[in-house]
Amino acid sequence: MRKQYLESGKIVGTHGIKGELRIEPWCDSPEFLCTFKRLYFDENGKSFAEVKSRPHKNIVLCKIKGVDTVEDAETLRGRVVFISRNDITLGEGVNFVQDLIGLEVRDNDSGAVLGKITDVLRTGANDVYEITDDGGSAYLAPVIDEVVKEINIDGGYVRVYPMKGIFDDEN
Repeated sequence: MRKQYLESGKIVGTHGIKGELRIEPWCDSPEFLCTFKRLYFDENGKSFAEVKSRPHKNIVLCKIKGVDTVEDAETLRGRVVFISRNDITLGEGVNFVQDLIGLEVRDNDSGAVLGKITDVLRTGANDVYEITDDGGSAYLAPVIDEVVKEINIDGGYVRVYPMKGIFDDEN
């Protein structure tokens, strides 16, 4: 089941004297997080704030409506911020990492279960899935067309072609 509210960053400090916050983004980029006008403070969406944000190097500077002093801002340090999936439309073939974690990974040809996605690593060229099998062994599979054949979030699986060297030299 897809989460409605997704972890997207953490408040790591304050900026200036007018209550601005520094947020470490847990998404693709600071610019992406800055597109949201509302941030949530719980995974149920019950606590939220109207915000204005701007990127600053690798962080987000965020002004929350009603937080006007550094003392008020300081009380929010350490809080995780969430976004609502209703506030964004992803492009074709683009997925939230949180939707990928836990998906079963199946061999494209045999249907054999190879493990589950336990992490998504970002590299310069392409993402890499960390796949952990039932025995606790971890494998790294590049997210490229030659390897990943289907991503079915609703079905709970990813079909891959296990290239030689990825899963104990199987091909």
